[in-house]
Amino acid sequence: MSPMTRGRAGKAMTANSLMARYYSQRASAGIIIAEGTFISEEAVGWVGAPGIWSDEQAQAWTQVLDAVHEHQRTPIFLQLWHAGRASHSDFHDGAVLVAPSAIPIEGDTAQTPSGEKKSYQTPRALRTEEIPRLVNDYRSAAERAKTSGFDGIEIHAAGGYLLDEFLQSKTNHRTDQYGGSVENRFRIVREIIEACQTVFDSSRIGVRIAPNGAFNDMGSTDFRETFLYVARQLNDCNLAWLDILDGLASGFHELGEPITLTDVREVYSGRLMANCGYDRDQAEQAVADGLADMVAFGRPFISNPDLVERFANDWEFNEIAAQEVWYSPGPEGYIDFPTYQKSKKENLSPTAR
Repeated sequence: MSPMTRGRAGKAMTANSLMARYYSQRASAGIIIAEGTFISEEAVGWVGAPGIWSDEQAQAWTQVLDAVHEHQRTPIFLQLWHAGRASHSDFHDGAVLVAPSAIPIEGDTAQTPSGEKKSYQTPRALRTEEIPRLVNDYRSAAERAKTSGFDGIEIHAAGGYLLDEFLQSKTNHRTDQYGGSVENRFRIVREIIEACQTVFDSSRIGVRIAPNGAFNDMGSTDFRETFLYVARQLNDCNLAWLDILDGLASGFHELGEPITLTDVREVYSGRLMANCGYDRDQAEQAVADGLADMVAFGRPFISNPDLVERFANDWEFNEIAAQEVWYSPGPEGYIDFPTYQKSKKENLSPTAR
């Protein structure tokens, strides 16, 4: 189950009983990667998303893990997230956002805590001397995730958020050791992995990248060189997986031929998780061809909490819900999607007939 921001953590940005029920409903997934979770207050950039920068937030996640493991021992990893420039100063009491370079998102608007859409702002470039603190924020978040009981973490380096901004030449114009060459742009990701390895074994750390994605005004002309280099470097890290959004369902920047699983397999021999827009047949074919070791599903899991059982039994799906249905506060569009067995039972009841 792919990480999906569902915005149910409230103003406290803390896991709660509603979230526990949501994840427990989907506990038959082979692996659950919990939604992107902010590593620090500086990292915040989405309404209602959870955090894990405090001990109280870490403790609150235990109810989610307990609820999932009550059903079966499903491994559950926490995705660590820093929004970077894809945020707004309204989240930060007017403080300027941070990013690799002072380059704003163009052509879109940011959602603010009030719900109002506002233009994205120009961030300030992180100073070189701030980088060790940032790396330590990831390490501290990993420590709290481990204390909570998570089986591992996924480092979010995709989606136009902070680490993706460091990787890509479009958004990284730095002249220090964290900018310029692709080797330098990858440096911060390497340092974060190494820091998190002091908490979790590398086999409990995943990394997500999105070489083809255009979300948050991303896409660099040297994307193929950049991301094949990144995959080659990650191959030496003995990761739990490389989670690659190779699919184009969320948009493609069209700056060249998209990077495919075949391309990645030429440089990456570790566990590869394919992602973004796959259906069951495509997923099974990718695994059968040796191009992926596993495939992540996102939106199908929203309206089909028993997605695994539906795949296994060739049961029809609930209709994929529109965003206006599933992205709203409260239980509606969150924990009220029926399983196949429940739908069948209701359809056969005297009341239904």
